[in-house]
Amino acid sequence: MLRFISRVLAFFRRRVDSSEAEREQHMRLLEGGTRLKTVQGVVTNIYSDYGLIDDLIYFSSDVVTGDVPLKVGQEVTAIVGKDKTYGLKAIKVDALCDSCHGNGPPDSYARVSFGCVSTVVEGANYIDHTTYFSLDVVCKGFEPYQGDRVEVEFCTPSDTLSRRALSVKPQRHKHVHEVCITSLHGRNGVIDDSIFFTLESLKLPAGYTPQVSDVVNAVVVESIQSCYTWRAISMTPVKRC
Repeated sequence: MLRFISRVLAFFRRRVDSSEAEREQHMRLLEGGTRLKTVQGVVTNIYSDYGLIDDLIYFSSDVVTGDVPLKVGQEVTAIVGKDKTYGLKAIKVDALCDSCHGNGPPDSYARVSFGCVSTVVEGANYIDHTTYFSLDVVCKGFEPYQGDRVEVEFCTPSDTLSRRALSVKPQRHKHVHEVCITSLHGRNGVIDDSIFFTLESLKLPAGYTPQVSDVVNAVVVESIQSCYTWRAISMTPVKRC
């Protein structure tokens, strides 16, 4: 009997310690000056003690408010910050009440979300088939391409079911230096066996045509392109081999 009681106490002690560790991590996020954002998304995965929002944002079960468990497909709002382990991590998750949509925020209320460019046509593009955006709201130097991961500030007009983007920018971008073009197939190619590019949306210096084995510097954005997760948006030759 004493052994059973000891096991029960040890179990709850571990739960308390885990919750304390989570709270300490949240405080470190805030004290470290991490930029936190309130985003709206959809629960795409639920596991025993954690889940994912939009296949991208990690959350643990203890940061979910309310007494009703979340379900896949449920819309939520979350306070999100960057995390070294998970990339993006929610420190608070609130379920959206379906019955409250009619009393939702006005059209002018802007929210931030994450998504993937699903359709690219001249003058009118869509994110995840739901959020319309025109090129005049895209940040300078970025030309959206199908598959790009983006951060979008949006509103939902009352007279339509589609969300309208107010601003669009890459979710993540980085500079790579002195990397080699490893393959070319028509107008598409690969840098360093890991970064996709297409001449249809690649900024190049005047008179330069990429060739296999060229060493280049490039600006790349996170994008889903077959087996690649980065796409080059600009390229500058360093030398030719």
